[in-house]
Amino acid sequence: MEYFHLSRLVHEHANTFGNQEALKIKDEETGKWQSVSWTDFSQTIMVLARTLCHMGVEPHTNIGVYSQNMAECLYIDFAAFANRAATVPIYATASVPQINYIINEAEIQLLFVGEQQQYDNAWKVFQNSAFLKQIIIIDQNVRKAEEDETSGYFDFFNFPKDRTSQDIITVDKRLKAAQNKDIAHIIYTSGTTGEPKGVILTHDNYLEAFMMHDIHLNYLPQRFLSLSFLPLAHIFEKAWSLYCLHRGCTVAINLDPREIQTAIKEIQPEAMCSVPRFWEKVYAGVLKKIKDSNFILRCIFRNAIATGKKYNLDYVNKGRKPPFFLKLWFNLYEKTVYSKLKKTIGIKRGVIFPCAGAMLSKEIIQFLRAVNIPLVYGYGLTETTATVSCFPQTGYELGTVGKVMPSIKIRIGEDNEIQLKGKTITSGYYKKPDATAAVFTADGWFRTGDAGSLTEEEGIVLTERIKDLYKTSNGKYIAPQQLETRLIRDRFIENAFVVGDQRKYVSALIVPNYCELKHFAEEKRLFFEQQEDLCSHPQVIKLYESRIAGMQDEFASFEQIKRFAILPYIFTIASGELTNTLKMKRNYILDKYQYVIDKMYCDT
Repeated sequence: MEYFHLSRLVHEHANTFGNQEALKIKDEETGKWQSVSWTDFSQTIMVLARTLCHMGVEPHTNIGVYSQNMAECLYIDFAAFANRAATVPIYATASVPQINYIINEAEIQLLFVGEQQQYDNAWKVFQNSAFLKQIIIIDQNVRKAEEDETSGYFDFFNFPKDRTSQDIITVDKRLKAAQNKDIAHIIYTSGTTGEPKGVILTHDNYLEAFMMHDIHLNYLPQRFLSLSFLPLAHIFEKAWSLYCLHRGCTVAINLDPREIQTAIKEIQPEAMCSVPRFWEKVYAGVLKKIKDSNFILRCIFRNAIATGKKYNLDYVNKGRKPPFFLKLWFNLYEKTVYSKLKKTIGIKRGVIFPCAGAMLSKEIIQFLRAVNIPLVYGYGLTETTATVSCFPQTGYELGTVGKVMPSIKIRIGEDNEIQLKGKTITSGYYKKPDATAAVFTADGWFRTGDAGSLTEEEGIVLTERIKDLYKTSNGKYIAPQQLETRLIRDRFIENAFVVGDQRKYVSALIVPNYCELKHFAEEKRLFFEQQEDLCSHPQVIKLYESRIAGMQDEFASFEQIKRFAILPYIFTIASGELTNTLKMKRNYILDKYQYVIDKMYCDT
């Protein structure tokens, strides 16, 4: 397989694949999915590249992209690469202070915005910014501020042709001069414990990532259909989408994350990267479906899952030939139970579903593999151009986050920290020499901040973020994310925040799944006027006491939750508890709910 600099990739594929489908985009007015050919993809990029050149974009400058997932995000990326410029993707949910910080540090003069919310926030920044000079609006339906006489719309196809000759020459020169060491992206981390840091990723980083994925995922078909679900501002989705394009795959772009269930059923993707929360909800939904079925169907479901576990985990994964009757039953269930389940989700044609970003329980992985869903669980960071490790096709070890990727070196350092070397690892943080120095050891190894160990088969076992470890007042170490991961598998729990640092025992803030909880209240005929009343109802408290108690057998007594508080509100990005990548802001939550937490310890 050939490896093209990202500035050339789409154009080389256009020569090969021509009018074959490169992208799928949903027309929001008609609700129909439209195709973009490789030829059209290439031509659109070049029109935009020359327009950027005409607008004054120079090599090694930074272009901001503040938008939800749209095809234009990819057009802008590749048009920037053609000019040897870098793009700075910004989450569509980012606040005014967040985008202002990024614009100032990255000295962004040109910013593309998606819809109304992004434009409104960008306009607030623009009015007092020392750097931002031009806003380009992607969505033609956005209403500009009355006093805005500078912002334009993403309509480059009317660009006068008689003004492009010099731009054509200049862009062609830049394309020929492009180097692998050029910066492709500056991707800002979500800043769970402080100000965000811009991770520098070069074309070299991406090319190395492509090569090692081709080796590790050598069983995949050359081309397939992938649905872009996670934000393209997230390294996982960004790197995966670029990898798919590298292979010549079709990428379908989902605009609204809230519509993902509909999009999956419409697209029927063969691939889609996701975070564990997606599969946790799938798992909870299946368990509820089984629970609500009659006795005969429950028996069929349970036998199908048990058969799948034995077939896929005990035989296929270990390279053993399954017995005849086991294979017979498995094939029967594949044509009935498994296929029906996958069809209901919308993934009947699935070939690979990468999953990373948080801990995913062994129980859920076993279930997904048992019903023949090709989940590939892995681990990575923005600083490593995403993947550090992931499951191989066979021989994966449950309890690990997969095998270390080819060309990445790994060691376990002080405090069991996972440390790395390799060509996919960032050279550092943009304009932050002190932070860059701190994240590398004296002998040049990248410090992930994650604690873990290695198996004999080079599988990585993650235990916890080192900085998130709690130490109780009795000197016992607690890994809160392990407890939280276990709790949110329950259908009555939407989110959980474990507390215990310098405390006598472990406690938790519980965010209920209000749909399930209200259904429970209706069944029990519990009267309540507001969510606060429901959360404090004695029968609700008793419900959560029993469910939490039943989920802690695998933990030592000092790790188990002794007290909990049920919160009447959910954690959201807007209310401040979650980052743009839906990770909990631990310091913020501790501060915001300090009074609630203190009440759980008031008599100790």
